[in-house]
Amino acid sequence: MRNRQRGSHLGLLLLASQLLQVGLDNIPPVTLAVLGLNAYLYLFPAAPLMQACVSVQQAYWFKDWRRLLLSPLHHADDWHLYFNMVSFLWKGMRLERRLGGAWFVYLLSVFSLLTGLVYLALEAVLTELTQDQSYSMACAVGFSGVLFALKVLNNHYHPGGVTYVMGLPVSNRYASWAELVLIHMTSPGTSFIGHLAGILVGLLYTAGPLKAIMKKCAEFVTANGYNSRPGAFYSSTGSSGYSGTHGGYSGNHQYAPDYTTAPTASYTGGLTEEEQIEAAIRNSLNDRGQSNERRAPPPYGFNLSEEATAEELRQRRLRRFDS
Repeated sequence: MRNRQRGSHLGLLLLASQLLQVGLDNIPPVTLAVLGLNAYLYLFPAAPLMQACVSVQQAYWFKDWRRLLLSPLHHADDWHLYFNMVSFLWKGMRLERRLGGAWFVYLLSVFSLLTGLVYLALEAVLTELTQDQSYSMACAVGFSGVLFALKVLNNHYHPGGVTYVMGLPVSNRYASWAELVLIHMTSPGTSFIGHLAGILVGLLYTAGPLKAIMKKCAEFVTANGYNSRPGAFYSSTGSSGYSGTHGGYSGNHQYAPDYTTAPTASYTGGLTEEEQIEAAIRNSLNDRGQSNERRAPPPYGFNLSEEATAEELRQRRLRRFDS
């Protein structure tokens, strides 16, 4: 989530370029549809940004609850959209293949709604504790709260690895918390409470009752005849994750059991999620050349100044396959 400001369409063009580099055929349908929906609503918003963002004042005091649905799907500017969607691309590809399309849609819907509700609850508590009404009027917008929830879930399914947050190695167990602090320190315009709400929703799913509640609701739906294969809607979420290491890579990257058979295995080349995103952003930004156009802000949680260039990363991938 972020606090508002619109820019050019350069970030949108870079996002389109990145999707073409990955290959639309390699992106699972739900992930692709969510990417498309966010891009569409950036170009043709369902409401002006000030009427889409969510706050205690607007949603609770003025009863404008539709903001809970609008705020995750609208973005402050094209760079906000770009970095959120590049991050979602890799999380979505991995999680959708693991959980299945139906459950992933269900998960995104619940996470989007709950992240907004938890955000409102946190801002209301802060208002009450500090007697500062600015917390109630803080209006947040963007998909990054949901991304933090997905990050918690992804780390839950791939325990024991190491994530690089702005170049610093952090255990997957604490990566979301490290990103929460570092993003707030380096990008003051971001919504700290919105990101925190996403982490809490992710923990409600992985360590709390949310997953069981969602399964019960899915069982109720399938029991009433809406799915001809009872249990197919939710059974893929039953495993707690797969732990293992990828030979030849020192990062202890964890894979889902079916990950090596995914169509994008040759594209990712065994890189961690963060290295994939760094390479993706580097490739896109390199396409811009050395023009005098304004620089993009640093991507939230990732460092563009890592020592490896995109070409070096490609050569490393090729050497691993050759060996």
